[in-house]
Formats: sequence, C-alpha cells, structure tokens
Amino acid sequence: MAVRLRGHHLLCLMGYRGKGYSDGFCANMTAVYETLRTDPDTLIELIEGPDDICAAFPKDQPSHCENASVYRKDREIAARLGVKAGDSFRWKDVCAAVGQSLRPADIRVLCRDCRWQPYGLCEEGVAHMADARSLRELPDGTAG
Repeated sequence: MAVRLRGHHLLCLMGYRGKGYSDGFCANMTAVYETLRTDPDTLIELIEGPDDICAAFPKDQPSHCENASVYRKDREIAARLGVKAGDSFRWKDVCAAVGQSLRPADIRVLCRDCRWQPYGLCEEGVAHMADARSLRELPDGTAG
C-alpha cells in the first residue's frame, strides 16, 4: 500500500526530528517516517491536498492543511523535484531527487512562510540527503 503525501511533506519528512503539533500527530508522523526510513522502496503517491500526515493534525488547533500558502509549497516543491500530483514513485527516488536537486538554502525560499523553517531542521535534512540519500535515525525519546 502506498503512502499518500502532498508535495511539501516530501521535505518535511527530511527535517522531522520527533517534534510536532501534538502527541498524536507525532506518533503518526513517526510511523510514516519509520516506514520510509526502514523501507526506502515504499511506494509514494503524490496527492493534492490533505494526506496521510495531515490526517493526524489535532482537531483542537487551527488547521493550515487547506491554506493557499500550503498548496503553493506543495506545487513549488513538487516542481523542483520534477513530480506532480498523481505521480507514484519510491521513497528512495525522492531522497535521490532531493540530494540532486536541492541545497539547504533552498528551504529558506521554498518554505519561507513555514513556522518550522526557522529551526533549520529541514535544511539539515536536505544537507543529509546530498550524501546519505536516506532518512536519519530519529533521536531517542521520539514519540511513536
């Protein structure tokens, strides 16, 4: 079964370090992350709009999943990686595309309006992809 992801989550996963909007959100994100980390042949279906990660966004917080800025990020990131909604590919192909197509400084432009961007985690994740082409092991104590 494919993991359904929207464009910007292709990069969010690379910067994910076990932090998020709630314990439930982190447990879900960690499960997706670990699936991709341990099985890079996992099939990804790129979709438009809320995906398998958005599904766990806390109901008691204002959702941003349908915001125009999020759709912009989805389109711009997908275009930079040479994919579009409706495409299917393996996670390891995403890692290779990021390693070849993006530089850490690109995050400052592509994700300029993301609340997580100032932490530098996604820049670190993109830098890691240039060499490793795989997700890092999460730190001890991560939810999930």
